[in-house]
Amino acid sequence: MGRTLASIGAFGLFLVRILGAIRPSRAQVADTVRQFYTVGARSIPIVAVGGAFVGLVMTLQGYRTLSTFGAGNALGTLLGLSLYRELGPVLAAILFCGRAGSAMAAELGLMRATDQINALSMMAIDPVGKVVVPRFIAGVVSVPLLTVTFCAFAILGGWFQAVHVLGIDGGYFWGSLRDSVDLANDFGQMAVKSVFFGLSCTLIATHVGYHAEPTIEGTSIATTRSVVMGSLMVLFLDFILSATLY
Repeated sequence: MGRTLASIGAFGLFLVRILGAIRPSRAQVADTVRQFYTVGARSIPIVAVGGAFVGLVMTLQGYRTLSTFGAGNALGTLLGLSLYRELGPVLAAILFCGRAGSAMAAELGLMRATDQINALSMMAIDPVGKVVVPRFIAGVVSVPLLTVTFCAFAILGGWFQAVHVLGIDGGYFWGSLRDSVDLANDFGQMAVKSVFFGLSCTLIATHVGYHAEPTIEGTSIATTRSVVMGSLMVLFLDFILSATLY
């Protein structure tokens, strides 16, 4: 119990240190823009492909279940509510942990192992502001945008499966989706969850990478911890937020 509280305190102090190191300087803005490309833009293909396949599978399985009760035309409702409330934010964040979170932890771990972080300190450059803050800002902002991308491609994949494979009328599909999805409840819940998921995943990845042991083995351990801890934190926060927001 004591070690758990100490770990939570360490993450909290690191978050305070990150927020205190944010400066609207030209160098930090340039680094942040580069990290937006590395962390966010380069994660779009895996998120888009993952969303499309999730939409295909959900539509196929949902139709088999709904058609048993004669409610096959409500497929758009099932797909929309499931994606926006739960699956979209959760799966997009887990994909982000596996692709971008592991990369951030590995990069920071290698910087620690090769003494680049210590070199920045010796040159009177704040290493947190230089190497952590750009990755933190890019990760927190990218996850909500990646979640929107995931849901969009999942809806398109579901539409293709429903209309062109299962033969459901496209008007029924889009009509049920439009009538069932609420802007405040469903989109708002997706936005809140994605922000919390992005904050937690990015904080975990940067913390374990920045504090990794200065060895190659320490870097590999930090990379693994970032994915495992980030994914578990996403599932934990999803339960807490779902119980709170509902």
